[in-house]
Amino acid sequence: MEKLDLRKLHKRLYGPPAGRFETVDVPPFNYLMIDGEGDPNTAAEYRQAVEALYSAAYTLKFKSKTALGRDYVVPPLEGLWWSDDMEDFVARRKDRWKWTMMIAIPDFIDPPFVDAAIAAAMKKKALPAFDRLYVERLEEGRVAQTMHIGPYDDEGPVLRRLHEEFLPENGLRPTGKHHEIYLGDPRKTAPEKLKTILRQPVERAGQELV
Repeated sequence: MEKLDLRKLHKRLYGPPAGRFETVDVPPFNYLMIDGEGDPNTAAEYRQAVEALYSAAYTLKFKSKTALGRDYVVPPLEGLWWSDDMEDFVARRKDRWKWTMMIAIPDFIDPPFVDAAIAAAMKKKALPAFDRLYVERLEEGRVAQTMHIGPYDDEGPVLRRLHEEFLPENGLRPTGKHHEIYLGDPRKTAPEKLKTILRQPVERAGQELV
C-alpha cells in the first residue's frame, strides 16, 4: 500500500529556505481545527487542544487505512496565530495570543468519514477538547514564508523583518493570520535545532479586498 506524504508531495510548501523569505502559492487544504487563546507554554487549553488533535488525526489515519485501503503520513501540527494588537505577537506577549491549532487531512477523505473517526476517538478517550474540534478548508493562496531554525521565542526579529522589510520592499501586504508549521518535536529536539515554517498570506499592496 502506497503511503501518501503531503510533505513529499508539496516539497516547496514544506521546505522554504532558512534565512530568507520566498513567495509561493498554497492550494486549499482541509484541516482538523481547534480554537483557543492564551500562552501555549502554560495554558491548559492549548495542551488539551493539541492532545485532542493528535488523537483524532491518528484515529482518522488508521480508519482510512483499514476502511478505505489508503494510508498516509499524519501531517505536522500547524497553528494560526493572532492578537487584537499584533504587536503583542511580535513582542511575544503570549498571554494575549489567540490561536487555531490544526492538522491537515488528505482530500480523499470526505466529511462524514472524518465525523465517524472523531466519534471513534471520543469513545476511546474522553478528552476535554473534543467538543471544540471541527473541520474547515483553509484557502491561503499566495504567501510569504521562511524556515526558522531555533527556539520559538527567537521568532520575533524574523517576523519584524518580514513585516517591516520584506513585505513593503516587495509591494506586498498581509491578508490573513500568521501561520506556523512545526517540523520538529520540542520534546525530542534541542531548541536551537527546531525547524518551524513561518508563513504569512499576502497580496499586492493597493489591491482591493474582495
